[in-house]
Amino acid sequence: MNSFALHKNKVKSFNKYLLEINKSINISFEFFPPVNQKMEDMFWISINKLNTLSPNFISITYNNKIGKNNRTHSIVKKLKNHKKINNIAPHLTCINFNREELLNIAHNYWNQGIRHIVALRGDQNEHSINSKMYACDLVSLLKEVGNFEISVAAYPESHINSKNAYQDLIYLKRKIDCGANRAITQFFFDTDIYLRFRDECAAIGINVDIVPGILPILNFQQLCKFANFTKVHIPKWIYSSFEKLEKEPKIEKIISANIAIEMIKILSKEGVKNFHFYTLNRSEITYAICRIINFQSY
Repeated sequence: MNSFALHKNKVKSFNKYLLEINKSINISFEFFPPVNQKMEDMFWISINKLNTLSPNFISITYNNKIGKNNRTHSIVKKLKNHKKINNIAPHLTCINFNREELLNIAHNYWNQGIRHIVALRGDQNEHSINSKMYACDLVSLLKEVGNFEISVAAYPESHINSKNAYQDLIYLKRKIDCGANRAITQFFFDTDIYLRFRDECAAIGINVDIVPGILPILNFQQLCKFANFTKVHIPKWIYSSFEKLEKEPKIEKIISANIAIEMIKILSKEGVKNFHFYTLNRSEITYAICRIINFQSY
């Protein structure tokens, strides 16, 4: 067989593989509430673009600083009135709220027709007023209000405040035992870390979907700072890929898309069927990734 025929067969095989991925996995997206008009304009452009890919749900983050959280309620209400956007999943934290306030928020969401919530404890700081309540308690509270679909957070490389990885797994199991339907992981870039974590979850009886959180790299230098804070491991080959590319954003986007695509290919081969994208309110790279792995608008 000549080199042209070999290349043709490889292309056919690759296209067949992408088609198989398209038939077997689902996507969801995370956004944060915009803080000014310029950001809101970009928010709606990105939402409308990514919504054409028919995601399982779109989640909206929650700022647990006092006085900031009303932005989530406001944007969720606008999204709920959007005729083409269906499953909206607002984040809800229990830091800075008492039980009655949380019940009131949950009832309001239920009455608005919201049926999916991402339940989190929230980042604790010196101003936190409800430090004794945890995400598992919030899950139980939500289930008292209605049969919410509930997603919770998972940390393949452990939460920064956890004493050890096993303690982190126990906390996750408590959230699942209280009624959570799935766990969405913090972003990661080493697929082996995720796969080991998934095995560890199964070993202690966590039997819900562990959805990998995919973070397309929009700015590598900012990512390094964030990864250092969250203790997320960045493989050396990724550092090498972005080396000396600070003034070449177009090349960075191409590299970023390829990293995410490779991760999805590896994880889909290991049976992963759902992927959650941290969009940072930008659509370009995430949309390109989804199109490249052959998602189609419908």
